[in-house]
Amino acid sequence: MKHGINQRKFNRTSKHRLAMLHNMSMSLLDREKIITTLPKAKELRPYVEKIITVAKMKDNLQGRRILYSKTKDKVLVEKLFTILSKRYKDRNGGYCRIMKYGFRKGDNAPLAVIELIDRDIIAKKKLS
Repeated sequence: MKHGINQRKFNRTSKHRLAMLHNMSMSLLDREKIITTLPKAKELRPYVEKIITVAKMKDNLQGRRILYSKTKDKVLVEKLFTILSKRYKDRNGGYCRIMKYGFRKGDNAPLAVIELIDRDIIAKKKLS
């Protein structure tokens, strides 16, 4: 019996899996929308939502250090505290949306779009 198994393994080592989640979460927080496989998107959602919750709750030096240890990017930490924490100050969780996107052509893997709720589309066009 498979009791107490909390996460998907993705046929990767634990270091590889954590690095994959870290990279995907940084891309999602930076671009606010990414396309990936459905199981990876489902595994990524709680990882990202915990980061945004820390940015909302702890706007002090301790919170910045916690997020810098998770992200390793000062620009992204600043974005979390200035833009995203203000955007989600009235929302109690549920910062990400997962929508099915079809199937990948090569191996027929189910694809999904994971995006932040209420993302700023105009600001993204200005950056491009």
